[in-house]
Amino acid sequence: MASKNKVILAFEEFGRVLLLPVSILPGAGIIKGIGAAFTNGTTLEMYPFLQNEAFQFLMNLFVALGDVVFSHLHVIFAVGVAVGLAKKERGSAALSGLVGFIVLHKVLNFLLTQTGSLVTQGDLAPEAYRLAMAAQMQTSVLGIQTMDLNVFGGIITGLVVYYVHKKVLNVKVPQVLSFFSGPRLVPLVAIPVMAVVASALFLVWPFVQQGITAFSGLVVKTGYVGTFLYAILERSLLPFGLHHGLNLPVMTTDLGGVWTIAGEKIGGTLNAYMASLTDPSILNIDPTITRFNAGKFVYFMFGLPAAALAMYRTAKPENKKTVASLLTAAAATSFITGITEPLEFTFLFVAPMLYGAHALLAGLTSVVTELLGGAVMAPMGHGLINFSIYGLIQGGKTHWYIIPLVGIGCAFLYYYVFKFMILKFDLKTPGRGDASEVKLSNRKEVEAKYQHHEESAANAQESALRKQARALIAAHGGYDNIENVDACITRLRINVKDRAQVDNDLIVNHLEALGFVESGMQMQSIYGGKANILKNEILDIFKEEGRVHD
Repeated sequence: MASKNKVILAFEEFGRVLLLPVSILPGAGIIKGIGAAFTNGTTLEMYPFLQNEAFQFLMNLFVALGDVVFSHLHVIFAVGVAVGLAKKERGSAALSGLVGFIVLHKVLNFLLTQTGSLVTQGDLAPEAYRLAMAAQMQTSVLGIQTMDLNVFGGIITGLVVYYVHKKVLNVKVPQVLSFFSGPRLVPLVAIPVMAVVASALFLVWPFVQQGITAFSGLVVKTGYVGTFLYAILERSLLPFGLHHGLNLPVMTTDLGGVWTIAGEKIGGTLNAYMASLTDPSILNIDPTITRFNAGKFVYFMFGLPAAALAMYRTAKPENKKTVASLLTAAAATSFITGITEPLEFTFLFVAPMLYGAHALLAGLTSVVTELLGGAVMAPMGHGLINFSIYGLIQGGKTHWYIIPLVGIGCAFLYYYVFKFMILKFDLKTPGRGDASEVKLSNRKEVEAKYQHHEESAANAQESALRKQARALIAAHGGYDNIENVDACITRLRINVKDRAQVDNDLIVNHLEALGFVESGMQMQSIYGGKANILKNEILDIFKEEGRVHD
């Protein structure tokens, strides 16, 4: 059981760490998406006034700026993974990640040259040269012709550099070499280590790549069954915070599939989608690229808000006013931003049977969306905002109109399935119990439960955020029980020494958490977009109290 927990925690940590480099993708995607929307031929034909030279210059600049990120994901992952895993001296980890990545590809270039395997252009035309490199699994990275490791090269570099950083940071060196101790020693050690890693990859990567290619082909060939199962698995992993470990590799690596776009093989669903948006020769985006994401727009924007309506309609009359404010805010968040946890967690713990139905309906919705040709996706946040940017303004090539068409049917299905199950099984969704179950507690109740934490004149002036952060520290057993504080996009993640000291009832019912999940010794409180704000506030308190956590 212990080993199983370690595997789950490792997978969870991996998914969380990948969020750091991936967090730049939504912003870069919006920039590129806007540029692509106003430079594609179909849009320019429909709206000739957009052909203004200055405007087109600006929009093409947007495309170029977006490509800065999408064309250099391997570098971003190398630095991001190293920094995300490092517990201290993260500046050293970042520098070492960049140095290690450059060493990796310079050594691979050296080995390819020395073995006579490097593809040379000679008399080949640029297009033929590029195809020849692709056939030999070679590419150009930061101006270095090297083996095509795609994003895996960055992830491997980040993991290796983190290990070096962890082992070397506190190594004592002779006094005469003291300048090179600590964080300065890490990049120096990373150089020879990455040279060894590069040599190993030179020998084994061709076989690994063959396996990845075979697997990606299998993923594509699974068709609608694969789409259905993927959606169910992704929703099932969300309560445990493990869904990022599934989604991010599929979006950014060959594990998600490989497509030929503009004569170039593109791996990863997100990479292929962004390349398709800017390719003028593609009039209809391949729905197999977006099949794991397009359905999310449907059930995020239409299905879950309809489920919220069903919960409201089945609430007791005396509770409906309170329930309405709770569910309206959660439904609006899901529809507009694509952040679903506030709504999903309103029924996950009180009626897990509904969550199972939700997962099945998500799978069905994803299949129907793919079947009808809907081809819209986004890096994160499958709500109205990203639907407009990545679908609506991109023109007909995304078949964006499929989303609201399927959405109407999806809304009816979610509403009637949820309403039937709530009434049939008497599920205690919000408003079906006592009025006190949906009533928000006031601050006096929270303070009364924590009488041991005296409020001084100083903290009487503290902000509500600071008070909430202090209460969360206390709710997790206090300073001495907390080992680490972190957060992903929607979850505050606090590792504790003794879980028995954690008051999850207080966290959910009095400290505004939308839900609470235990994963080993890590306590995950669902706070939506406020999670990172609370994390930083708690860390600031630790520093002020002289209890710094590295």
